[in-house]
Amino acid sequence: MSTNLIQRVNVGDSLTRSAAARPAQLAVVDGDRRWTYAELDAWVNRLTHGLAARGYTRGDALGLASGNSAEFLAVYYACARLGVVCVPINLGWKAGEVAYVLGHSGARGLVVESQLVAGVAEAIEKVSGVADVIVAPGLGAAWEPAVPDRSWTTLAELEAASSDPAEYHVEDRDGLSYLYTSGTTSFPKGVVGSQLAIYMESMSSALDSGWNSSDRFLCLMPFFHTAQLNAFCTPAIMVGATIHVQRGFDPENFLAGIERESITQVFGLPMMYRAALEHASFASRDVSSLRRAVYAMAPMPEPLIKACLDGFGCEFALLFGQTEMSPVTTLFRPEHQLTHVGAVGTPITGVQVAIMAPDGALLPAGEKGEIVYRGPSTMNGYLDNQEATDEAFAHGWFHSGDVGWFGDDGVLWFADRYKDVIKTGGENVASLEVERAVYAADPRVGEAVVIGLPHERWTEAITAVVVPKPGETIDPDELRTAMREHLDGYKIPKAIIVVDELPKTSTGKIQKNVVRDGLQGHYS
Repeated sequence: MSTNLIQRVNVGDSLTRSAAARPAQLAVVDGDRRWTYAELDAWVNRLTHGLAARGYTRGDALGLASGNSAEFLAVYYACARLGVVCVPINLGWKAGEVAYVLGHSGARGLVVESQLVAGVAEAIEKVSGVADVIVAPGLGAAWEPAVPDRSWTTLAELEAASSDPAEYHVEDRDGLSYLYTSGTTSFPKGVVGSQLAIYMESMSSALDSGWNSSDRFLCLMPFFHTAQLNAFCTPAIMVGATIHVQRGFDPENFLAGIERESITQVFGLPMMYRAALEHASFASRDVSSLRRAVYAMAPMPEPLIKACLDGFGCEFALLFGQTEMSPVTTLFRPEHQLTHVGAVGTPITGVQVAIMAPDGALLPAGEKGEIVYRGPSTMNGYLDNQEATDEAFAHGWFHSGDVGWFGDDGVLWFADRYKDVIKTGGENVASLEVERAVYAADPRVGEAVVIGLPHERWTEAITAVVVPKPGETIDPDELRTAMREHLDGYKIPKAIIVVDELPKTSTGKIQKNVVRDGLQGHYS
């Protein structure tokens, strides 16, 4: 036990060490509530002992259904210290998906915010293994035990335990989280993220981004997704920075938060930065405290990144990666934003990136293939799915499912997801390339997604689905004509469909599979 405490790698220990080094430093701000590092550390100790008193032990799984809050972070770190696996619940899931994840993960309990109790009751009823329900304050909603044959308590009751150091035996590669990846035609896979993987990724993200204890992070993307949780929150706590919690994106609150708290680091989606730039109050807001704004999901179109750099006056960088890599693999650095538009950056410290042919051979710069990874931040595997794990780890690398290539200067370029490459008329066309051309051809395009749809002649017909910017209109024929200046003829969409909005995930990522499924009969 003593040797384990000395030598282990545990995400919970990073909070312990920041609290010892900077006890009075502000750790978390959530509305009017503020915790120093010493106070946060003591709170997490109480929760850890409280969970242990309820019988939770190393290897147990605990679901967590919560919006962005200090309580979310406290429960996550308590799980780390105790060796319990945290299972964040996507708040966009329906009852059947929640029930599947709780059952598949073997969760013996669920922490749920008060306003979500009624919504998760159906899922709890379906999973008899969830015997323990712990209600967090959340938005202060009234609640009652919705499933009477389970044990109900509150987070406050758990907090009544001792704040003495929580020292429990946990191994480096023990699971810290089961994060469930989006499924398109089947249930999602549970990604087993280990203590070591998330600890190492947090260190790498902080190191490569130059973060330190003077930074103040505005955290508004969902904590139940790995990007906000493990690419920002855990690195911030590791370096002793301050986390300012927001429950979602609103351009007014976003700008006000930056100004009021002198925020230095923000993370959002490209569309969020555009909405902030276009907000009526932007010109009057002081955002000069910002050192860096980070975005994710996909590279920004050139006009937008130029507008962001001019408007915010700070560095911009893109994070690229995936849940299985904890999640960051490459960083599209500030110095490349205008010289390598459309690239996804260079590997972060500790991650090895290569391009692989279908036979497992590694390819030289300039040749397209599958992007593959190695490094200690890689997942343990997919929970109870050895076949999928073996497939993902074929040839001694983790297979991303992404197509890309390296330039001679070591910068990685992303072509497309393998599943999103459109096979049309005997040619393979990257949907991402066509999407970039849509944006470049008409500045009135607010959002665009390109898909392949069944077609008698072309097998798959390239099809663009676009949303105009507010107050604008788009003529499909004019847009197709304009795209000829940016693409070869065979890559021009056979049809452009104008819609009012596109379906998105809870993080704002366009759901291509939903768009594709809804338009299957378009050419029939």
